[in-house]
Amino acid sequence: MAIEVKLDLMLVTRKMTLTELSERVGISVTNLSLLKTGRVKGVRFSTLEAICRILECQPGEILEYIPDYV
Repeated sequence: MAIEVKLDLMLVTRKMTLTELSERVGISVTNLSLLKTGRVKGVRFSTLEAICRILECQPGEILEYIPDYV
């Protein structure tokens, strides 16, 4: 996949569990886990906004474009 999800790194940096983020954002642990592992085809801006608000970060700190040719 050309988009790498770095949610696990952000959770470690913020000393927060996936379960805690799930509760604070209002999204199931299952859906956050799928996002964290990159097994989703898309993410709603409202979801991304909520995650960034709770983690106090920018979207670029969670998502990174990796060209296929690298």
